[in-house]
Amino acid sequence: MTQQQFNDGLLEFIDSSVTPFQAVTTMVDALVAAGFNRLDEGDSWQLERGRGYYITRNDSSIIAFRYGNKSELVHGVRMVGAHTDSPCLRVKPNPDLRKHGYLQLGVEVYGGALLNPWFDRDLSLAGRASLTNSEGRLISVMVDFKRAIAVIPSLAIHLDRDANSKRTVNKQTDIPPVLALIEEDDDLNFDGILSQQVELDNPGVKVGKILDWELSFYDTQPAAITGLKQQFVSAARLDNLLSCYTGLQSLLGAGEEVTSLLVCNDHEEVGSNSAAGAQGPMLKHLLQRLFPKPEDFARVIERSMMISADNAHAIHPNYSDKHDGNHGPKINAGPVIKINTNQRYATNSETAALYRHLSDQVGVPVQSFVVRSDMGCGSTIGPITATELGVRTMDIGVPTFGMHSIREMGGVEDAFGLSRVCKAFFDTENLPWC
Repeated sequence: MTQQQFNDGLLEFIDSSVTPFQAVTTMVDALVAAGFNRLDEGDSWQLERGRGYYITRNDSSIIAFRYGNKSELVHGVRMVGAHTDSPCLRVKPNPDLRKHGYLQLGVEVYGGALLNPWFDRDLSLAGRASLTNSEGRLISVMVDFKRAIAVIPSLAIHLDRDANSKRTVNKQTDIPPVLALIEEDDDLNFDGILSQQVELDNPGVKVGKILDWELSFYDTQPAAITGLKQQFVSAARLDNLLSCYTGLQSLLGAGEEVTSLLVCNDHEEVGSNSAAGAQGPMLKHLLQRLFPKPEDFARVIERSMMISADNAHAIHPNYSDKHDGNHGPKINAGPVIKINTNQRYATNSETAALYRHLSDQVGVPVQSFVVRSDMGCGSTIGPITATELGVRTMDIGVPTFGMHSIREMGGVEDAFGLSRVCKAFFDTENLPWC
């Protein structure tokens, strides 16, 4: 695969993966097309060496793996982890707001969203809805309006002269999106709007009663290659769909000798504390089923490694003082090893050295990021996975601008480079500690 082919696929993947539910659906489609087989966590499993398998949980988290021909007791498991969720605006359970002739929806902020960029964007809505159908059966379905159905209008500067210096965003009152103009006797409501869309998106489904939903607004502007020299990738949800796609392509290209695994968890942006999150037992349960004897499990973990892939902060030319002077990653200068001595990242010298060695072998540059000593540091699924499993782990990320904005920006070279290193990692039969 060329860099251009990789990036074309990345743009398509991001545009189709507008929520974690759609992201998992998109990954499942790619896995099935590559011959991977679905496993149900409630069934007994009969696995064959050399084949690919996957499980999903909550429709929003996924683990896919190639069950290698060589013994994991000797060679361990190669793991790459990412997350499917991004900061966004979620529709509340009783969302209908009718004010001054406008229909609006109440929303809740999911994760640490950068809110100002959400204003004046063409927004659509997608996710999962649960309902009874015309036969009274309880089902859950995917929903995606796809078209622009809402906007959060800014307050004109004429009415807020301090907007450019002092404006703040009230999460309760300032961000309900506007959907329509309505008359006083108009009975238009969200239940009816959603019921109609469910039936449009799911032919053959007749809605009896909408019972609940997990729906997120998203920007309808497509992902794009941008810049005067076409050097940048601009898109929503680069954090962290970029890593999901990178891990997926690496897994699809991996060989069949060593067991290789991709885990993409939901709920990272809100702490990972869920059955489908990295703090939950999903990955551990799968590995325990592959290696049910406690001694075998411990031996496999000792010979394994996890690469936690989540975007890094590129040094911003307008705010360079926000970085440590010696650790300001640049876009298109290579993936970034993320290091924090207080274990906000799971990287240690041993795992970082292996990554640097693999990068040298495939000719991909590498950078380092350490947060300023006087600033707080974010975290990833890396330390959580290391704690839950006891597996050697490192944190890596592609440098980006605008993290947690409605539209983020990275480089055309970095994700492709990371995919090459991850594929080399998947294909490495003997780690130094094996």
